[in-house]
Amino acid sequence: MKARQCKHNSRNMKRSGDSEGEKRRKRRRLLQELGDQKIPFLGPSDRGFQQLWDSSYFGLVLRKSCSLPAELHSRVQAALLTLRKKGCLLKDLVRVRDRDVFTAVSRALLGEPGHTYRYLDTRLFAIPWHSEDAEVKGQNCCDPDLRDACKALWELNTFLCSDVSQLKEGDQFSQCMKAEGEAKLVEEGETESKHSDDSKNSEGGDSESRQSEEGDTESKHSEEWDIESKHSEEGCSGSKQEAGWETEEGESSQVKPSEGSFAGVSEHSEGKCPGWTTEAFSGTKPEPVGLEAQEKPVAQLKHSLSDYHIQDREELAGGLGCSQTSPPQVCTGPVKFNVTLLNYMDPAQMSHLKEEPYYGMGKMAVGWHHDENLITHSPVAVYNYSCHDDKGECSEGSSVEKACWRIGLKVAWDIHTPGLMLPLESGDCYYMRDDLNNTHQHCVLAGETARFSSTHRVAECSKGTLTYIQSRCQEALSNLHTDPETGSHSLVTLQPTALQHCEEIHNEVEFEWLRQYWFQGQRYARFCSWWTRPMEQLEKDWKLMETMTMLFLATVEEEGQAEERRREMAETLLSALTDRHQQRQTWRDRCHSSLAQTLPPEEAPVDRPFWGVDDPGMPLPFDLADIISRVESLLWRM
Repeated sequence: MKARQCKHNSRNMKRSGDSEGEKRRKRRRLLQELGDQKIPFLGPSDRGFQQLWDSSYFGLVLRKSCSLPAELHSRVQAALLTLRKKGCLLKDLVRVRDRDVFTAVSRALLGEPGHTYRYLDTRLFAIPWHSEDAEVKGQNCCDPDLRDACKALWELNTFLCSDVSQLKEGDQFSQCMKAEGEAKLVEEGETESKHSDDSKNSEGGDSESRQSEEGDTESKHSEEWDIESKHSEEGCSGSKQEAGWETEEGESSQVKPSEGSFAGVSEHSEGKCPGWTTEAFSGTKPEPVGLEAQEKPVAQLKHSLSDYHIQDREELAGGLGCSQTSPPQVCTGPVKFNVTLLNYMDPAQMSHLKEEPYYGMGKMAVGWHHDENLITHSPVAVYNYSCHDDKGECSEGSSVEKACWRIGLKVAWDIHTPGLMLPLESGDCYYMRDDLNNTHQHCVLAGETARFSSTHRVAECSKGTLTYIQSRCQEALSNLHTDPETGSHSLVTLQPTALQHCEEIHNEVEFEWLRQYWFQGQRYARFCSWWTRPMEQLEKDWKLMETMTMLFLATVEEEGQAEERRREMAETLLSALTDRHQQRQTWRDRCHSSLAQTLPPEEAPVDRPFWGVDDPGMPLPFDLADIISRVESLLWRM
């Protein structure tokens, strides 16, 4: 039975590897067909800009800074500077293509007490909002300045929840058109969008909750970081062949005008944008892009790319490392952002920023991506704050005009639709509503000043809250009986399915929570101690689960049982322990990697001494490799 299972797993792994290799080969071929041709995009000064926004980017809303309360701006910006000054914004060591790399931006997670946010094999543990919630009130887990900063961001979150919920269909782009002091945009051209139906049916919707099928692309990245900007030596090339659009568009480099193209489409680079103006952005005009002569190949391309995505959606669904599976949640009712991911980046501190490779939009601070691990159809709200130094001074009187930050957007899996480039002033907010985050990708284009962003999300937390993992611990420990007189332990039931369930929870607690926390989550304990006691309790529960594993082993080795039942239990135990052994080695390697060793002691990953049954301090006589060997020998003899 074991041999059959191994052969089955081997075939599945081979099939998965072959499938991934074939997809990568096809991606490269498609990009070779695209060649060096730039795809057009529109900015505010171009004819057709509003038409393009209305027809293809209608989930995007811009709220200008002047439409937010001045007092809110003041409190939020002071809060961001406080977090930066205290050193709370840190670069994450994330996992991409089986390699650890640092994020280009520094960040922190704030949110509902006990919430986490997972991306790129990294779990962030939220510093609580410090609102008036009873769960946080009265807890002395951080100093008053940090508490006030967190509360200011909770106030921003409350404002954004209300604002996004009140928007109506007709308000989708009114904020950008009606804000005080704005110049009128150029009158729109009379041409229609050739792509409207086409793009909706071909988006393929890369979802970052599955970290996308573009395993070697920026599409795996969360809102505010760009792996290729500084770490191309880590196997994250910024070339078209390995960048964030790798499998979406790829067509012949012979491109001709088409009847359905937008009027006035142009290619831009860096732009000066003190406000909405009709002044042209610097840059050169590309050759007009059209695909009239190649509609059939393009349709075939989109169909094949959508197939890739559907396949990956099936392969990677539920890829959060948890044992349970559940249908995706869908956002309904009033918006309630439960976390915000704070980001900080200073382009002056970056040795190299990659050029946006497909449209020529300029230097990228964040590559093309979807935001991951969100409730389906939930909006994302982003507050943008640009400053010239850590004191928050913006040098408004300076005679030298600084290039502003911008966001770029594109329709996923669509080469008919021009991209959209939107300049951002300090204090502006933009919202991505409905399914825009699923059907489109966005990037962040660097300005010349330092920038904070507060990206408010409805994170998919069905398996990502403290309450959840505590309930899972109780499920597992309900199968452990402790004698009230002697303190000795025994298993309540020996049913293989129940034992398997306990071992799955055991792995989940260790690898999705404890090791994640000690790898990076514990860095924030010096700022806020909210997570300290809950993680100590999780450690205690984990140690009891280690005891349960040893009781399970003793039962398997016990003679005099029915052989078939004994074999079934042994196979269940072996599967769980093999997975555990492999994951422990991976985490040990990560903790002792060359990159991890470059971090200062207060930020370095910790390989806790209690990990593993081979710890001399544990009252358990065997190391994990020895246990696996014993179970394999037992199965061999059966």
